Order: sequence, then structure tokens, then C-alpha cells
Amino acid sequence: MQEDTIINTSKIGQRLDSIVKQEQVSYLMFENGKIPMVSKITIGRSSDNDVVIDNKLASRHHAIIQKIKNDYYLKDLDSTNGTLLNGQLIPKDKYVKLGSSDTVTIGKTNLIIG
Repeated sequence: MQEDTIINTSKIGQRLDSIVKQEQVSYLMFENGKIPMVSKITIGRSSDNDVVIDNKLASRHHAIIQKIKNDYYLKDLDSTNGTLLNGQLIPKDKYVKLGSSDTVTIGKTNLIIG
């Protein structure tokens, strides 16, 4: 007979199984500084963005990071050179979920999710 401290078929056991420890995304590291994550962050070369990237490979309005429910998502705004997430080109006009320690690359600039 196997003894379990918590039986997975019980309501409490099922609830505990569904809880996944996730590191909360709370800031964006950029040029040795931390930018607090808010509901929407615009990124690009133009001075009207929240994060201004001084790089000719960045479009004027390159990408956004947006909070949807309790998670943050990255979206390329049809930029000329595209946006990379952990070295992979993301699809244009699609939201891609971000996690802690992900690296967003725009041009030659890396932004690290923390």
C-alpha cells in the first residue's frame, strides 16, 4: 500500500497540482538600467516611444510589450528588420508570451526580461 501525503484525486490535490511556480515578470533591463513593466511599453527609434533604441536597424515604432491578464506579450509592429525573441524571429502582428530571462533583440540591442 502506497502512502501519499496529498492524494492527487482530491480537490486539494488537484488544486496543488495546477499551481505552477512562475517567476513574475516585473522589469525590462536596457542599457544597464531597469525599466518597470507597465501595461504597455512601446519600443523603437522614435523619441515618442517608452524605450528609445538609437540604432538604424530599429524601426521608428518597432515593437510593443503589452500586459494581457497576468502575463506580458511581445508584438512586432511590422518592423523592417523584425524582432527576435531568444534568437528566434517572431511572426509579425502576432503576440508572443514573454517569460523571465527572455531576451528581446531589436537591431543590435538586447532587452532582457526580469
